[in-house]
Amino acid sequence: METPDKVVLKRDVQATFVPVGTPVTLKAGETAYITQSLGGTYTVVVQGNMFRIDGRDADALGLETAPASAPASARPQTREEVEQAVWAALKTCYDPEIPVNIVDLGLVYDCQVTPIADTGTYRVDVKMTLTAPGCGMGPVIQQDAQNKILALENVGEVNVELVWDPPWNQSMMTEAARLELGLM
Repeated sequence: METPDKVVLKRDVQATFVPVGTPVTLKAGETAYITQSLGGTYTVVVQGNMFRIDGRDADALGLETAPASAPASARPQTREEVEQAVWAALKTCYDPEIPVNIVDLGLVYDCQVTPIADTGTYRVDVKMTLTAPGCGMGPVIQQDAQNKILALENVGEVNVELVWDPPWNQSMMTEAARLELGLM
């Protein structure tokens, strides 16, 4: 296992307390250990507690923020292209405690892309679950997925719904996910 990167927070920063999902403010000058940097977010440990920091606040960790959007030539136009872009966006969403994206974890059950009449845009409906129904980070992960889909060109509406049927289990993970987590 890799040693977490030690950083000193450069400024006050909004974070989410893991696993309960409560918003908090981490103070400038506090020491943080970056334990995960995936999908444009950072998981850090400060004073023995775990927090998630959004990528737009990477400067508070002394890091550069990622560029915001894809070049115009990569913008999806057809329903099929939008659907591929949605799946790619969902693969950038991570549980802050698990270094595997929500698609490979088997948390996304359904994705429907429907044209919105006379707009040239699409509505995206996603049904997803969590590894545990009581996970306080559920709304945070759900919102992360919704924000990343809504940021896609030609997506006009998004609904990400948390569902509990069927209940998630480890057999829903891809082989790559099970390998990453040492379950094979």
